[in-house]
Amino acid sequence: MKERILVVEDEDKLRRVIELHLTACGFEVDKAANAEQGLRLADRAGLVLTDLRLPGMSGLELLAQIRRQNMQAPVIVMTAFGTVEAAVEAMKSGATDFLMKPFSLDHLSAVVHKALEMRALRDENRQLREELFRRYQYGNIVGRSPAMQEIFATLMRVAQTRATVLLAGESGVGKDLIARAIHHHSPRRDQPFVKINCTAIPENLMESELFGFEKGAFTGAVASKPGKFELADTGTALLDEIGDVPGGIQVKLLRVLQEREFERLGSNKTRHIDVRILAATNRDLDRMCASGSFREDLLYRINVITVTLPPLRDRREDIPILIDFFLDRIARRSGEPKKTLDRETFHLLYQHDWPGNIRELENEVERLSALSGDKIEAGTLSPNILGRGKKQVPSIEGKTLKEIVSRTVEDVEKQVIQVTLIDNNWKKTKTAGILGISRPTLDSKIEKYRLLRDGSIVAGAGADDDEDEDEEDAPAGTPGARKEDGTKEMGAE
Repeated sequence: MKERILVVEDEDKLRRVIELHLTACGFEVDKAANAEQGLRLADRAGLVLTDLRLPGMSGLELLAQIRRQNMQAPVIVMTAFGTVEAAVEAMKSGATDFLMKPFSLDHLSAVVHKALEMRALRDENRQLREELFRRYQYGNIVGRSPAMQEIFATLMRVAQTRATVLLAGESGVGKDLIARAIHHHSPRRDQPFVKINCTAIPENLMESELFGFEKGAFTGAVASKPGKFELADTGTALLDEIGDVPGGIQVKLLRVLQEREFERLGSNKTRHIDVRILAATNRDLDRMCASGSFREDLLYRINVITVTLPPLRDRREDIPILIDFFLDRIARRSGEPKKTLDRETFHLLYQHDWPGNIRELENEVERLSALSGDKIEAGTLSPNILGRGKKQVPSIEGKTLKEIVSRTVEDVEKQVIQVTLIDNNWKKTKTAGILGISRPTLDSKIEKYRLLRDGSIVAGAGADDDEDEDEEDAPAGTPGARKEDGTKEMGAE
């Protein structure tokens, strides 16, 4: 599609020459003899070329009206020699460039192409920023479980502050994603976000990487180099896996967090920075403090607000939603139809403990998608997941993944209770402990959902269907054990 250029010029001959030249260059051209007429055509123009001196409304006033109406087209002003001050004023008012009359047609082409390239870069930059903002919207970070919704509510309040946030949780739970979301919802969203992977930096290079160095500070330092904290100035720095920072660096890191100042390696000049600090760890920092491998005063500085992200096994209700999200994304990237899971495959994915959490689940879904046709079947699952799936798993009565994703809270609760009971051989006390509820509460929910040992859900199931596992599992000859005829051994209370 051809770019459309609006030419606003009151001299008929010059307007015609410009029109013919731009048409020959491959542009669509609209033309106007005054600013009032030009303003009516400006909303469909990709670029506006206007004279400053026009009858009635001036070119400068036309520029102001275009900007006031939030039109994004670049504006090039034309002015006669001797009115340079007016051209400068137009540039200050938002003009992209200016042409001094008389000008050559080659110069006109160069200025027009330069303005269009600048507009393209500006539009691309705006689109990238909008995409980043959409990507890190809390609503786009998958997690509908109560635990994740509570975390999102906390992060929405925290993002607008300068407070240091410690993100804790196992590897793969999404700490990096949450840190970026905090940054993109903060007043610093247009400033740098610098991730510092404390595990990936060798100990002998960590000081120079974090704080930078001056020329000649060590062998090979042929030029000065800013560190990660300088690069993050006015923005946000994420100290990923902060538990792996060596003790000697912890002291200097404490100063950055406390005073927001440091010196480059090989320099005595103190540098001041304005950086918001986020930290992430999969280690128990309290235990590390107790053992002396992590400084208590540093811990106090980084855990102003601590957000602990739960592992995937503790929010299984999010697994169907995550699977659906990953399948959607794979389909969009490949341009192929979205693949579906059969029921057995879904059951096996649902019951897996996912020690690698969301990252492991994402990799498994990508693997399944690559190895399967339109329907993903259990035979393509990783061996460790298939091995876990040899236990009996309750069915979900013919529901599709889409239907599972939209289940009610009660449906999810029923499924979680039944899977946990089966995984623990119907040991109710143990199951209640895992679920974080009391034994009487578990009994009432078993009765409410009419759950049976064989994994079925039938009407009329009562408390008599199940015996207490403490009695049932007691070795023969011990108090409380039952004989074959159902009576207790002597000595039983």
